[in-house]
Amino acid sequence: MKTFAALALSLGAAITWVAPTLAEEKFPGIENLMSTGEFKDAGLHQLSDRELEKLNTWLVNYTAGHAQVLVRTNEEVKEAKATVASDIVTRLQGDFTGWSGDTLFRMENGQVWRQRLSGRYKYSGPPNPEVRISRNFMGFYKMTLTESGKSIGVRLAD
Repeated sequence: MKTFAALALSLGAAITWVAPTLAEEKFPGIENLMSTGEFKDAGLHQLSDRELEKLNTWLVNYTAGHAQVLVRTNEEVKEAKATVASDIVTRLQGDFTGWSGDTLFRMENGQVWRQRLSGRYKYSGPPNPEVRISRNFMGFYKMTLTESGKSIGVRLAD
């Protein structure tokens, strides 16, 4: 139940993020909101493409309605909200030259993130640039280079 509360919180909190991002991205689908490990551990990898599509449609509808109410009224969701991390600020580790489509980003904090949106950017600034990783209202993560403001969609790599 706590996993459901955390998912409901994430989806509900996603509604409150800034509206301009909506035009940039469509709903990511539960398969992209969860890490590969979480997706598999929940048994969702066993769903057919049609079943996964139906689940994602349900999540969109749920997020648009009940999730907003639960964030304000359900004690379990309120507790989960208190544990949701804010933006991550860290530095890229190693020789960073930018991104090119399927780039892995190794962070000084030990996390590894993977580029999830297409795009290329050639970086020529100082080594180990500071980055901010934040979640948008649809549950997607984006990594922004603090120095330049350039950003790219990312997901936590397994």
